[in-house]
Amino acid sequence: MSSAQQTADKIAVVETLYRFAAGIDLRDKALLASSFTQNAVSDFRPAAAKAGIEYPVIEGRETIVAALSTSLKSLDTTHSVSNPRVTIDGDKAHLDALVEAQHVPRDDPSRHYLMKNRYSVELVREGDVWVISRNTVDNIWRDGDVAVLSVV
Repeated sequence: MSSAQQTADKIAVVETLYRFAAGIDLRDKALLASSFTQNAVSDFRPAAAKAGIEYPVIEGRETIVAALSTSLKSLDTTHSVSNPRVTIDGDKAHLDALVEAQHVPRDDPSRHYLMKNRYSVELVREGDVWVISRNTVDNIWRDGDVAVLSVV
């Protein structure tokens, strides 16, 4: 693989996480779905446990999109991705990144819950597009009112 192709693939891998984050923040189910394989797995358990919340592993693109769209429907969110580190092995990739996720109730913007999370993302190339096959989210620190998430 040429250096130019490897660079292009690394950018495309990070772009997949941007599609995921923007899909959540914009409430764009099609954009969110475009970031996952059909049989993707989403595991927020490590981060949720640190917030004192039980959240199951979610399997399947449609189920993940429905669960995230439903659980976050009463919140405004912003997800900021930083420090992406990508390794590529053929048509598989691994992405480690930090994601800062702000959660604000739409009916009470005076409250918030801010999380700095570490994302460990496994991706595969499907045609010309990279998609998430597994995403595991752990929390590094959090601030604010955790009860904000109870409206989810």
